[in-house]
Amino acid sequence: MPVIPVTVGNWNLINRVIIPLIDSPGSVAGLPEIPNPVPGDGATGLGDINYSLFLSPAKPDKIIWGLGPSLMMPTASDDQLGSKKWSAGATGVLLAQPKPWSLGILARQLWSFAGDDDRADVSQALIQPFVNYNLAKGWYLITDMVITANWKADSGSRWTVPLGGGVGKLLKIGSQAINVRAETYYNVEKPDGAPDWQWGFTVQFLFPK
Repeated sequence: MPVIPVTVGNWNLINRVIIPLIDSPGSVAGLPEIPNPVPGDGATGLGDINYSLFLSPAKPDKIIWGLGPSLMMPTASDDQLGSKKWSAGATGVLLAQPKPWSLGILARQLWSFAGDDDRADVSQALIQPFVNYNLAKGWYLITDMVITANWKADSGSRWTVPLGGGVGKLLKIGSQAINVRAETYYNVEKPDGAPDWQWGFTVQFLFPK
């Protein structure tokens, strides 16, 4: 998930690309990359690529914000790993950093507009509240819940709502700044076919100006 900011005058154009590499044991619901999963015995490969562009002030006040378009492309290497639909919509983010906290929320809504007529249409929301509490020596506590709503699903299978958190650390290897973190979440609300638990380990390479 590369995030590349470009400054143009008084604005930052923040480019974010999500390139999912997926190993799925079968039909798994509740994933942002697969809003309408199809039955199958599993697949491994590339999922649908998402591109978002955030327009944000280059010199923000206490609240940092960004707004822009988002596009999901049907690049999946297997029917089970994507929607087979072109989808577009809007995305936005808000961020505040009162020490020692970082508080924010990212939201996105996508609707399908083209693609395979045999596959279900896409209308999916993503809401991602995040909270960091910074500790000494680069350590921090984090909760970064990715909540999804599939508006095309039945009401009882519409939402995926995780609850949990983890720990991370900012460090350097030579001159390279790196952010690493590990998290665990329990899905308090989930559609049929979604797992009870999810966990993740993240490595980010940072290139500050």
